[in-house]
Amino acid sequence: MIVCIAEKPSVARDIARILGANSSHDGYMEGNGYQVTWTFGHLCTLKEPGDYTPAWRPWALTQLPMVPQRFGIKLIDDNGIKKQFAIIEKLMQAADGIVNCGDAGQEGELIQRWVMQKAQATCPVKRLWISSMTDEAIREGFANLKDQTDYQPLYLAGLSRAIGDWLLGMNATRLYTLRYGQNRQVLSIGRVQTPTLALIVNRQKEIENFKPEPYWVLATVYRDTTFTATKGKFTSKEEGEKAFETIEGKPFTVTKVEKKEGKEQPPQLYDLTSLQVDCNRKFAYSAEMTLNLIQSLYEKKYTTYPRVDTQYLSDDIYAKCPQTLNGLYQTKFGGVAPYAELIKPIGGKALKKSKRVFDTSKVTDHHAIIPTGVIPLNLSDAEQKVFDLVARRFIGVFLPDCKFSTTTVLGEVDGIEFKVTGKEILDPGWRIVREKAEVKTDSDDEEKKQDDEERTLPTFVKGETGEHKPTLTEKWTTPPPYYNEASLLRAMETAGKFVEDETLRAAMKENGIGRPSSRASIIETLFKRHYIKRERKRLVATPTGIELIDLIREELLKSCELTGIWEKKLRDIEHQKYDAQQFINELKQQVADIVHDVMSDPSNRRITVTPDEEPKKKKGKKQ
Repeated sequence: MIVCIAEKPSVARDIARILGANSSHDGYMEGNGYQVTWTFGHLCTLKEPGDYTPAWRPWALTQLPMVPQRFGIKLIDDNGIKKQFAIIEKLMQAADGIVNCGDAGQEGELIQRWVMQKAQATCPVKRLWISSMTDEAIREGFANLKDQTDYQPLYLAGLSRAIGDWLLGMNATRLYTLRYGQNRQVLSIGRVQTPTLALIVNRQKEIENFKPEPYWVLATVYRDTTFTATKGKFTSKEEGEKAFETIEGKPFTVTKVEKKEGKEQPPQLYDLTSLQVDCNRKFAYSAEMTLNLIQSLYEKKYTTYPRVDTQYLSDDIYAKCPQTLNGLYQTKFGGVAPYAELIKPIGGKALKKSKRVFDTSKVTDHHAIIPTGVIPLNLSDAEQKVFDLVARRFIGVFLPDCKFSTTTVLGEVDGIEFKVTGKEILDPGWRIVREKAEVKTDSDDEEKKQDDEERTLPTFVKGETGEHKPTLTEKWTTPPPYYNEASLLRAMETAGKFVEDETLRAAMKENGIGRPSSRASIIETLFKRHYIKRERKRLVATPTGIELIDLIREELLKSCELTGIWEKKLRDIEHQKYDAQQFINELKQQVADIVHDVMSDPSNRRITVTPDEEPKKKKGKKQ
């Protein structure tokens, strides 16, 4: 009998149906030579400190650092989990072979490997590796099962991450709580959590310490069009007024009219982070909500595997794209086919194949998030919005570039130069997939900026001259904006560096902090610990969050760059470019150094307990 183990009951049911395992039993399905069972996400976890030695059960500075000789796993203490594990264990002990049908990623690999280890399974193991849950993908996956050993580096990367988070989380949390928490409040420290909090705190301090400075902008209105002085800002009012007096009452002359035509390529396909960013900007969805919605669409077979950090498709997907577009063409919401008119221009001809979309070298385990071509039914309003973004982005990559012309007009009054720029869309191309109604919430500034860029100017002729109305406006420098979830996700992706350029940002992903799939839960953890709170869309650090970061002097714990380097090493373990044992040894040394530095701290630093927070029960926390 072959035992297949999936990550949740709904996935197991789909697999069982395809395999013909149609007989239901308690905790599994059976038939056609298969038994299909399931976990509920993690059934096992790394042991707690007290499981290794009774000396580590109480929290004591004298016992730090806690470094087990050998890490072990245990079942999570839950009756439902214990019952399901007993069923899995019995099936695996009698199995002729096992198929690991866990989620096709680092976490999915770890979940099932730990269960197999705990069940002491000894039979051969195969791996099902698929990027969508459609019947076709499941059948194809079972026809091409991989050997479990092919995914050993993936497992080692997941295991190294879990051990690294345990070492740092357990030791640093106890260390800081006992040393600075007055034994009344748990100070939770994590490998990804703390640098993320530091990003928010540092930005907040920058805003609070910002001293606005005035400047003056000279502009003039000629033929109902506002021209701005090219000299830029005047730092003193006198200087601005002097320039104003120079031009007042004198004629405005157009000195140059330049028209350039350009093209704008479609945006790249979605990875998880860019989808979370757009959903936050457009619909104010949290990162966690977007992850749950796109995970649901994946499980319902409407979109592909979501926990990805690539925006490319492998070349073999190209042949399947007409079928996917056909599914979108037939899709209807409320009796309306929203994509039919968008797809018509590219129907019936060879699809565009761009290196910005199809590049096998940029795809490791999974490709970008795209629709599967299965026609969606009975979506919630929120699911429909997320599906719509993915569908439009997919259609857009096959449409022509947007063609536009940029007009720059220079004018002059008594030696002072003025400039205005306008952009005119000549052929919208891929932009037809964009809907104005899509853009909501904090995109007001973005929309205004877009409208300004895309205004069409009147026709100006070089040499023309006439009256104008000058203005001198006092403005003030502004601090950087508070983080919202969209901008925080981008900052985590690039280890805190502000990067607008898409290509450069993609190159920096290797050193981002956290995995795309874990960033949402990291942000939620900061809320649960009362280190940050929401003020409308802003993410604001609480006094406790600020105090905690102020308290931490060890750069290792709060530096995005250092955490990004660790993240790169974890990726390298996955790709067999770095040794897992070396990663763990380095972390052990770093933890030992942190313990030594904090224990040697002669200051009397303490954290104050904020009134709105209950003192929390002590427990070490990872990540």
